[in-house]
Amino acid sequence: MALLLEGRTAVITGGSTGIGFATAKRFIDEGAHVFITGRRQAELETAVKELGDNATGVQGDVSDPEDVDRLYAAVAASGRRVDVVFANAAILEAAPLGEITEEQLDDQLGVDFKGVVFTVQKALPLLNDGGSIILNASTTAARAADGISVYGGIKAAIRSFARTWASELRDRKIRVNSVSPGATDTPGIAVLASMLFPGPNAEEQFENYQRSIVPMGRYGTPEEVANAALFLASDLSSFTTGADIPVDGGINQI
Repeated sequence: MALLLEGRTAVITGGSTGIGFATAKRFIDEGAHVFITGRRQAELETAVKELGDNATGVQGDVSDPEDVDRLYAAVAASGRRVDVVFANAAILEAAPLGEITEEQLDDQLGVDFKGVVFTVQKALPLLNDGGSIILNASTTAARAADGISVYGGIKAAIRSFARTWASELRDRKIRVNSVSPGATDTPGIAVLASMLFPGPNAEEQFENYQRSIVPMGRYGTPEEVANAALFLASDLSSFTTGADIPVDGGINQI
């Protein structure tokens, strides 16, 4: 049986852990060579070692356009072009309106907004016609979540990017789509739980809360999001562009 991404090259930002790492593994299993980024060198090296010979790590922060330039310079130096871009890297800092600081705003705009724009824009000279761009949005783009208005607002913009860029790149047959995870069992869950439920047993309280509101009654897994990303990366989604795939256990659907 043919592999879905045989011979293709993918770039995944924020690929050291969580959804990015699971997606890198899934893409490699389907025949791709994957370039992953991460801000922390030690975690990046560990991820690349686990992913194997078909992974290349490039340390960097997507909020810094020079780091994004280094990423694509590494791709070009390898003699490869790009078939798939997954703009996945993101951070979340919780604060209710009235307590949002300038630093929190700048940090999230830098990684979650500017980082996505330049990850995609700087890929274009290397991106093959007919390629696929995938943006990591969120259920918070369409659903209110107290304390994370900045994050939700940025993710709504990411969803809009997918529509607009799909139109702008249609002459190159480049498809642009987004995937919108709900609460997913990644290392970031503990951080989010502590922000939203200060005090002891934060993770347990947050998980119980999610179980009560998610129709499927649980967190999603990084692998489930990776499966959606694989669909969008491969020819299985050859007639899909400007779309969003929710991987949310039904929370925004029912």
